[in-house]
Amino acid sequence: MIELGLSRISQLVQQSPPSWRAIHIAGTNGKGSITAYLSGMLTAGGLRCGRFTSPHLIDRWDCITVSERAVQESLFRQVEDQIKHRDSRLQIGATEFELLTATAFEIFNRERVDVGVVEVGVGGRLDATNSLRDVVVSVISKIGLDHQALLGGSIKEIAREKAGILKPGVPCVIDGTNSPEALQVLELRTQELGIDAILVRPDEVVQSLPALSRTFKVLDLEPHQEANMSCAVAALQVAIPHILPGKQVDDLLPQLSRIHWPGRLQQITLDPLVARREPVLLDGAHNAQSAEALGKHVDRKLRSPGHSVTWIIAASHGKNLSELLQPLVRSGDNVGVVAFGSVDGMPWVKATDPTVVSAYIQSIEGVSMVQNFDNDIPTALNWANVTSDGGPLVIAGSLYLVSDVLRLLRGTRDSLNETDKKPR
Repeated sequence: MIELGLSRISQLVQQSPPSWRAIHIAGTNGKGSITAYLSGMLTAGGLRCGRFTSPHLIDRWDCITVSERAVQESLFRQVEDQIKHRDSRLQIGATEFELLTATAFEIFNRERVDVGVVEVGVGGRLDATNSLRDVVVSVISKIGLDHQALLGGSIKEIAREKAGILKPGVPCVIDGTNSPEALQVLELRTQELGIDAILVRPDEVVQSLPALSRTFKVLDLEPHQEANMSCAVAALQVAIPHILPGKQVDDLLPQLSRIHWPGRLQQITLDPLVARREPVLLDGAHNAQSAEALGKHVDRKLRSPGHSVTWIIAASHGKNLSELLQPLVRSGDNVGVVAFGSVDGMPWVKATDPTVVSAYIQSIEGVSMVQNFDNDIPTALNWANVTSDGGPLVIAGSLYLVSDVLRLLRGTRDSLNETDKKPR
């Protein structure tokens, strides 16, 4: 379950406080990408950099990286057991995410990282990661409606929760493409704290960094990707004198073109899981804002006259299906609906019944075909491959569906590799 608050995590980490400096990132969308960009550039600059994101992608420990490599399962489980024992001994009653956060922080201590780039789990003010104290710069990415039951039903209320990571004496970077109501809340909070705030807009950042403009063009980025990358670069500009003295931001910008954040506009090949050689778009868009960005990308890059898009869709329980699906599915599209499986370490996460999702999609005018595959993702992928006939195929609606697909693909490839190794 999700239970926000700082008392439990504070008791856990005070036994072994972080020995590294931090960059702290909150927001509704884009914070994972910003985390990845910063971690990649800092590692390229020669720092021993830890990264903590959530949720995990394939394995529970891959949300913790050191120098751009996921930590070993053996180390993760050893430290996790230690944290759980501490929780039990002190009778703290920490939540799953608090235990995971404390595990990440302890691993960073053991691995002697110089800096930890830490993504907020939910909200900010009462999120477990807000127990951080030695923060070099705070970052707030794009704010939208999500987790309203926990954070509030309006952009302003949610922005106040995100602004809870801002601290006296710590400069902050804010995505300037945010809505006026979000920016109003964030600017008021920075004034109350008396801290330096940088409002980041991509068109302004590239004026001072021509190399970044070239990166945008080479990668053919969507507007939200440009905003995320600009926020990461602006945060690096603030942090670099404190953690990488002598280095210039320009020296690290080439690394950006080598950083890929899985599950976000990710092009993958499903072979050998499915007999398809054409690329498939994999995206974890799971709220109105991210769905709108994905829909625009699909319309711009994948749709063409006379060619529909085939979708594989899942949704987490409690999501607003209209906000999630209306930006994606168009007249003539084909949609296979599935349920993702149980999520390791997050037992409270459930998929929306595919029957409910199918019924909603069928109400969208002009949709060509809707098939319900329940939890049979491999069959759904094969159906989508045949139905699309080499045309555009997109897997979306939930990061947990993305995880299931990547896990299935890895398992199939591992099995084939083991078969190839056997003597004939």
